[in-house]
Amino acid sequence: MLGGSCGDPQKSHEGQEAAGPPQATLLPAANGSGTSQEWEGHWPETPERSPCVVGVVPVIYYSVLLGLGLPVNLLTTVALARLATRTRKPSYYYLLALTASDIVTQVVIVFVGFLLQGAVLARQVPQAVVRSANILEFAANHASVWIAVLLTVDRYSALCHPLQHRAASSPGRTRRAIVTVLGAALLTGIPFYWWLDVWRDVDPPSMLDEVLKWAHCLTVYFIPCGVFLVTNSAIVCRLRRRSQSGPRPRVGKSTAILLGVSTLFALLWAPRIFVMLYHLYVAPVHRDWRVHLALDVANMAAMLNTAVNFGLYCFVSKTFRATVREVVHDAHLPCTLGSRPEGAVGNSVLKPPGPPKGAEQ
Repeated sequence: MLGGSCGDPQKSHEGQEAAGPPQATLLPAANGSGTSQEWEGHWPETPERSPCVVGVVPVIYYSVLLGLGLPVNLLTTVALARLATRTRKPSYYYLLALTASDIVTQVVIVFVGFLLQGAVLARQVPQAVVRSANILEFAANHASVWIAVLLTVDRYSALCHPLQHRAASSPGRTRRAIVTVLGAALLTGIPFYWWLDVWRDVDPPSMLDEVLKWAHCLTVYFIPCGVFLVTNSAIVCRLRRRSQSGPRPRVGKSTAILLGVSTLFALLWAPRIFVMLYHLYVAPVHRDWRVHLALDVANMAAMLNTAVNFGLYCFVSKTFRATVREVVHDAHLPCTLGSRPEGAVGNSVLKPPGPPKGAEQ
């Protein structure tokens, strides 16, 4: 799994008592190379598993995140779909695809990975199922991040090369770019079938472990953040030059949303990447309760990124707020009509308006 929470502590404790020594409860590390002389002293020799000090907090947190974030993202999807249909702007298509990727991330990682597999089933899941789920989890992560990269490149092109952007931009080309990224995300998720769950990572990292963990850090954080830094810096410099040569330019809503999305992503995902590398080279999650706690908190922060964009869109865009109100009103109207008496609904809908009072005199 994508480094999930420690699961149900009571079930984990009962499982350890029933199975005897802690080593007997662990799945075999298919890609572990075993402890060699080279790694002696690299990790401290402690036979105990690191305790889960957060208890049921992750279960409560992810339940609230899923219960609030999933409906909000569905509402965002409907609103962005209406805006994309009306305006045919590429930025709305990219934001729509980004929201859809966040929904898949919430279902696959938060619900299936953290809650179902980690808390309900207490990780008593066949290893083949866990490894197959890894593909979907990492593919969802890659899709979400790299669609944000597409949005960044689109905004850079629109501001720094407006003529070329207008000539080349079209809804069809935007959809093809999104489909390409989604396909690439699924393909790049396949190698993570062999991802070793950090909670069961009892042996020093093998070469495959290091390659996969570095591939994860580069694919979902370092390379995208590099793109964000370069393109956002170019956008800010272009806006500053425009302000020096004339009246202060007005920052567009799409540009403001882009800067907000990339900044939130960089801040919320930084702890997970730091802890992942710390686990790889300094102290493992399995044997150090502080790293265990840090990874729990880092995962919670990273998953928060799937639910905060709605607030950002509402804060920045008046058009988005109006569209959300329209969607809510349209959804509420049938409920209101359905709750009224049948005759009243028929009269209000079918009865033609009569002449104004006093008009017959």
